[in-house]
Amino acid sequence: MILLLQSRGGMTAAELARELEVSERTVHRDVLALSEAGVPVYADRGRGGGYRLLDGYRTRLTGLDRAEAEALFLSGVPGALREMGLGEVAATARLKAAAALSPSLRDAPATAAQRFHLDAPGWFASDTPPPPALSPLARAVWGDHPVTARYREAERTLEPYGLVLKGGIWYLATRTAIYRVDRFGDVAPHLDRRFERDRDFDLAAFWAERAAQFNRSLLRTHITLRLSPHGRRILRHVADPAALDDALASIGEPDGRGWVTARLPVESHEVAYGQVLRFGPDAEVLDPPGLRALVAEAAARTASLYG
Repeated sequence: MILLLQSRGGMTAAELARELEVSERTVHRDVLALSEAGVPVYADRGRGGGYRLLDGYRTRLTGLDRAEAEALFLSGVPGALREMGLGEVAATARLKAAAALSPSLRDAPATAAQRFHLDAPGWFASDTPPPPALSPLARAVWGDHPVTARYREAERTLEPYGLVLKGGIWYLATRTAIYRVDRFGDVAPHLDRRFERDRDFDLAAFWAERAAQFNRSLLRTHITLRLSPHGRRILRHVADPAALDDALASIGEPDGRGWVTARLPVESHEVAYGQVLRFGPDAEVLDPPGLRALVAEAAARTASLYG
């Protein structure tokens, strides 16, 4: 209650009761207890009144505990916090941080919240609930507790290093591997034990490396294209990001019209078909012959349609 009054300047009994999830009678009783304990809280009567702290009074009861401090760094992803069971902890941490600010800066949290928002899930994401395994895995991650879990019908004992939310899908990172959280069955954290975390482990770097490896592993074949000057410029918007460096490195000298030849890594010829059509008349398939025939047929049908 002190933190709320300190950070917001003043609140009615109804507002305090709603925020603290207690009755107004409890609010009145607690205000009386605070006053008897020497906290200079007083009631403003009349319209727009409520409870306030004496000007200049500031509590020192603003220290964050470990869970609140950790959650504060995630406060820009409220949906993810709720799914991990940390929504209430993060709200308390934000309140303590707001209370610790000087009066001239108390609007900073609201100002930032109205200007920046992170919406992590991809478009058209369904309203499906979070995976049941997420909450116990989150508890294990925070406490460095090993878990015994069923993953794809096999029982495993894992040391959970971190959780990653990518495109609305949760992943669990161990020291050496990545697992999709929605593919876990029963998860049993061993809360009476802790594993020794590698202090050099960098979750963001580990995820970036594994994600790049995964993307490269999907590029199982190549196609050869002739690209116009415009086709070369839009190559970076058409090619898979994991394929772009190899494609650019393969480009040779332009011919008399400025066209160049490039060897583009692709996931499959079916996927490449859609990519090539995005170039329009600014790319010609040289190899493989089957893909060249498909694109030629599409071009002929398009010409007939517009003829």
